Amino acid sequence: MTQRETMNLGRRVFLKQGTLLLTAGAAHLCMESAQFAQAKDAAPLLRVGMITDLHYADKPPAGTRHYRETLAKLAEAAQTFEREKPRFIVELGDLIDAADSVKTEMSYLTRINKEFAAIHKDRHYVLGNHCVDTLTKQEFLEAVEQKASHYSFDREGVHFVILDACFNSEGKDYGRRNFKWTDTNIPVSQVEWLEADLRKTEHKVIIFAHQRLDVANNHGVKNGAAVRKVLEASGKVLAVFQGHSHKNDYNDLGGIHYCTLAAMIEGSGEENNSYTLMAIHPTGTIELTGHRQQKNYEWER
Repeated sequence: MTQRETMNLGRRVFLKQGTLLLTAGAAHLCMESAQFAQAKDAAPLLRVGMITDLHYADKPPAGTRHYRETLAKLAEAAQTFEREKPRFIVELGDLIDAADSVKTEMSYLTRINKEFAAIHKDRHYVLGNHCVDTLTKQEFLEAVEQKASHYSFDREGVHFVILDACFNSEGKDYGRRNFKWTDTNIPVSQVEWLEADLRKTEHKVIIFAHQRLDVANNHGVKNGAAVRKVLEASGKVLAVFQGHSHKNDYNDLGGIHYCTLAAMIEGSGEENNSYTLMAIHPTGTIELTGHRQQKNYEWER
């Protein structure tokens, strides 16, 4: 065999091997793409229904708040949750609006909670400032059959935390109009409890709050920065869901998604409803399907 024939043979072998490598590489990329698509399209670990700021009251509208229409809006959300079958549902605060008397306030709470409780046995309430404007925390919690205002629980390998920021700067519980709504705090004892709770869990974490942890304005928790420091240090928190300011908003702080949900109370008519279905996937991806005025989001972990 001549030198030129040897070189041509080597070139053919090289090209053949290169083709095989390219083919193998393409196959590998296709496999990775298929696996990614399969993981993304796989059924989520669980779905969670969320609503916030219903402000139900049997009284005439005031500004953009149409109190009596909350019943019809909640009924629509209930139909969606019945169809989608979330693992549990969370009410993110201000279930009721303020009344002039405890008796009237309890009638508001009894009426709206009858409808909310019928949606799902596994339900959770975050205290909002309006929940304890006329009532005490104990009165509200007993009426909705919830033992505590802050606690944690696990579902399908995900850790969930309910926080209570209805405390004034002296660490005293809100209740019976003893507070200013702009003075909202999570007391040191609860922050310490949160830090210990996050340290103990082995799962990824979702936080639920009413007042906002991502801003320093009137809607924000005054010691929100200290709380965020605890969340970030754990390395386990995926997202924080909150209400209170009534409008869609979003911030990514320290690698944690802070999502403020739109209020159900705002605006008249079914088109001004707002409720959310969250899906958590095995990959850590979180999808929010917003209904009516609530925005959609998707965050990949």
